[in-house]
Parts: sequence; C-alpha cells; structure tokens
Amino acid sequence: MKLATLKDSTRDGRLVVVARDLTRCCDAGHIARTLQAALDDWENVAPRLALIAEGIETGAQPTARFHEHAAASPLPRAYQWADGSAYLNHVELVRRARGVEMPASFWADPLMYQGGSDGFLAPRDPILMDNEAYGIDFEGEVAVIVGDVAMGSSPEVARAAIRLVMLVNDVSLRALIPDELAKGFGFFQSKPASAFSPVAVTPDELGTAWDGGKLHLPLLVSLNGRAFGKANAGVDMTFDFGELIAHAAKTRNLVAGTIVGSGTVSNRLDGGPGTTVEAGGNGYSCIAELRMIETIETGSPKTPFMAFGDQIRIEMQDDDGRSIFGAIEQTVECPAGEREL
Repeated sequence: MKLATLKDSTRDGRLVVVARDLTRCCDAGHIARTLQAALDDWENVAPRLALIAEGIETGAQPTARFHEHAAASPLPRAYQWADGSAYLNHVELVRRARGVEMPASFWADPLMYQGGSDGFLAPRDPILMDNEAYGIDFEGEVAVIVGDVAMGSSPEVARAAIRLVMLVNDVSLRALIPDELAKGFGFFQSKPASAFSPVAVTPDELGTAWDGGKLHLPLLVSLNGRAFGKANAGVDMTFDFGELIAHAAKTRNLVAGTIVGSGTVSNRLDGGPGTTVEAGGNGYSCIAELRMIETIETGSPKTPFMAFGDQIRIEMQDDDGRSIFGAIEQTVECPAGEREL
C-alpha cells in the first residue's frame, strides 16, 4: 500500500491511503490520525489500512483527488533521522574533493550521521537559503521507516522491521562541510532540513525490485529540467538497509518511526567513478560528484552548485514508467529581504 500525509493546520498532518497510480486517496483518520500513530500500532493498524488500499483499487472505497503538492513529507517530523552512506563510490569522490583519503575501515563499517528530524521540508517546498556561497547541493537517496528495533539486532532482524520505503533529498551545504568536519564533531549547519517523497510505500508494493534490503531501480534526478542522474539504487550499494539499520541500533534501541537513509545513490562505470548522462553513463545524484569528476579530468570543477531559481526533481519509476513515490521537486529560494550578496 501507499501512504501519504496531507498538510493541515497541525504539525503532523493527516494520514491518507493513496492509490497505486497516485491519482486518488482516502482519509485514514478513523484508523490513525497520523503516520506516526500508525507506526506506533503497526500490527493492528496496517491490515486495516491495507483494506482501504484494496478498496481504492476496486472502486469500493470513496476517494478524493490526490495532489502531490498538498502532501507533506510522509513523516513531517520524526523521532530520529539517521543517514548512512552505503554507496562508497560517492564517499570516495566527495572525500577526494576535500583532499581526504578514504580509510579501509569504511568498507567494513558503515558511515552514518544523525540529522535534524524536528521538521522536514515537504516534497514541493522551496529550499530556503540566504546565501548561494554556502555551496547548495542536492543528494538523491532512498530511505526506509522502521518499526521498533532492539539494540544489538542483527541485519536479518533489522530487515524485517522495515515498514515503508521512500525517497529523500538530503540537502547539503558543501562550502560549510570542511570547516565543520574539521572540528571533529560532525555535521550540523551544513545539513539543513531534508525533504522526502510525497508517498511512502510498503515493501510489497515494489515487487521484485525490492530484495529485502535494496531497491533495484534507477533514481531519476533532473536539474533545471535536464537529466542529471539515473543511478540504479540496487547497484554498488555496499551496505544494504538491514546492515545500515543494525549499525544504527548497535548501541541503542530504535523506536518506531525512525528513518534510515541510504546515502547518495552512486554508480561506478567500468571500474571508474562514473560519467554523465549525456555521455551515456548513469550520471550523478548530487553536484559534488560531477564536480569531482570534472576536477579529475580537467584539473578544476566546471559545474556550479545550486543558485537561486534552480530546480531539482527526484523521482523513481516502475518498469512501466509509472511514478512510484511521486516526485520531490524543489526550487532554491531566498527568504524575502535576507539575501546576502
């Protein structure tokens, strides 16, 4: 089934069940007012939501039109947002861009940071930033929402705790990252609010594209209307979601509603770091990777980071070309009267 949260006058929105083709929805408030409430009682609530989903498809359930622009992120805020970095091609490239080597331990132990989860952007909300010099970048990723996961759980147990799958734009401010990491205490200012796809789906909706821990479909990224990336999320993922979740739960319990991200989806090509869509490759899911490739090839980056007015779109389609999660579509904007020149 597919679930979404519609914006309303509350912080956490209103839960709806969405048709497979994303055209219609049905209010689920009589079962669970919010998605978090559904996750807190998933074993009892999920079968009832599934009946609504079935009724939508058969026409037995009254529906209203579903508008992606009316949707908040599936969880407008969450108890925890832990973002991994499972695609080591991406890790290697962005570290090279900062002049930092990748330790051998990264191949055995996932990299992960704890992001701000007190408020996420809606999938069509602008990325508000007062200074282009921050190095505004997008990062296209896959994320999962889990149920309760006990401390020390194995990857197998962790995979069974995956309740929903969605997409994410993990916004990064590249110019702020080096100085912030140099302090030895991790990301904070360089990682503003993220945005998630309009719809989150149960793993069974993904069919054979979902193998229990990876999603084997291209992540379609376009920048200002031009194809930028189509990296396959199931390829070159060194750590699957079971391993990422187990890593997050090594020393703590994870509560229902915790979000775990894959990190920027990134593919290698013929043993190399990848190439652009225009050159026949799978392209990139962030600007930083392209800038690193340009530096390798020409000695300096050519592609600028995002500027005011630039638009990013992130989506994933099934084998028939139908959108699975809806689209994240955001424009970089400056808050009125706050632009720094």
